[in-house]
Amino acid sequence: MTKIFKITRKVLIVLYIKTNGSLKLISNPQSKNVSAIILINTDAGGEEEVYEKLKELKEVSEAYIVYGVYDIVAKIEAQDMDSLRNFVSSTIRKLPKVRSTLTMIIMESSTMKK
Repeated sequence: MTKIFKITRKVLIVLYIKTNGSLKLISNPQSKNVSAIILINTDAGGEEEVYEKLKELKEVSEAYIVYGVYDIVAKIEAQDMDSLRNFVSSTIRKLPKVRSTLTMIIMESSTMKK
């Protein structure tokens, strides 16, 4: 169960995420250093061109051409939520051959060691 309460655009966003029977409070995801996974659909045959353009963008830390519903998966690093929103809407979505995107904000992460 996820509930989002948005008080104002830049003041406070509160997220409650139910995990293992408990609620986890995440306040103010407007904070600095926001990461997101962007799922990208391209025009048929446009994967390579979009992938090559993504590799040139400093905000893109990882990019993969994949099989399935989406054509490309990219990890984005931004200074804050506004920068992320602007980057996705003004840069990624305007790349030639990008048909659609789905943005997933990373709330918590860890590096797996082998």
